[in-house]
Amino acid sequence: MRSLSIIIPAYNEEQRLPGSLETVKSYLDSKGFDFVEVVVVDDGSRDKTAEIVHQAALRDSRVRLVSNPGNRGKGYAVRHGMQEAKGDWVLFSDADLSAPIQELDKLIAAVRREKADGAIGSRALDRSLVGKHQSFLREFAGRFFNLMMRLATGLPYRDTQCGFKMLRADVARVVAARQQSDGFGFDVEILYIAHKHGFRVVEVPVRWFNAEGTKVSMWNGLTAFADPWRVRLNDLKGLYK
Repeated sequence: MRSLSIIIPAYNEEQRLPGSLETVKSYLDSKGFDFVEVVVVDDGSRDKTAEIVHQAALRDSRVRLVSNPGNRGKGYAVRHGMQEAKGDWVLFSDADLSAPIQELDKLIAAVRREKADGAIGSRALDRSLVGKHQSFLREFAGRFFNLMMRLATGLPYRDTQCGFKMLRADVARVVAARQQSDGFGFDVEILYIAHKHGFRVVEVPVRWFNAEGTKVSMWNGLTAFADPWRVRLNDLKGLYK
C-alpha cells in the first residue's frame, strides 16, 4: 500500500481543521508513501474553512481543496471526495480526528492480513479503546441503531458509524457511482453496496475519543434510524446494481 488519498469532509471547521491538518501531515511525514494526498471537501462552509485549506495547500502540495456546490451533506462530501481521489486506497476521516490518524496503521495491517478490499474503524469491538465516551443517551442510541441496522440490512458490523473507513480505490468508485444518500446515513449505504458487489470489508477495533461540537443534531440522529430501511428499499428498486 504505497498510494493513499485521505478524504476529510468539512463543514464550518475553521476551529478544528488547522490542528487536524497539522496532525495528519506530521503522521504522513513519518510514513513512506510513494503518493499521498489530503483532500478536504468543503461542504458549503460559511466560515473560513475553505480559506484555511487553500492556505494549507499553498504550504504543502499534499493538501488539496475540493468544494461542494453549496451545503449538500456529509454523504455527498464523502462521495465527492472518493470521486476526486487519485490514490490507490482511499481513507475518509472525520475532521475532528475522533479516531486518531495513527489508527490507520491498524486498518492497513488488517487489509494486508485478511487480504480484504477495505477496513472500517470500530468502537464496539473493544470498548476499552474508547478514551472519551459520548453521553449515555447517544451511546445507547448508537447501540440500538446498530441492532436496527443489522436487522434491516443483514450486515455483520458492530459499528457502522465510526467516521474512519478505508476502501481500495476501485471499490470506492463502485460505491460512489451507486450511492444515493447525501446525509449522515451514508455509512450504512457504503458498506451495503460494497457487500452487495462482493467486496470484503473487515471491521477493526480502534482508539476513539469523543470530540465536542458534533454536527449531528439529536433530530438528525433520530431520523438516521430510517436510513437502513431506505437502503433496503433502494436495493429493491435496483439502484445498487
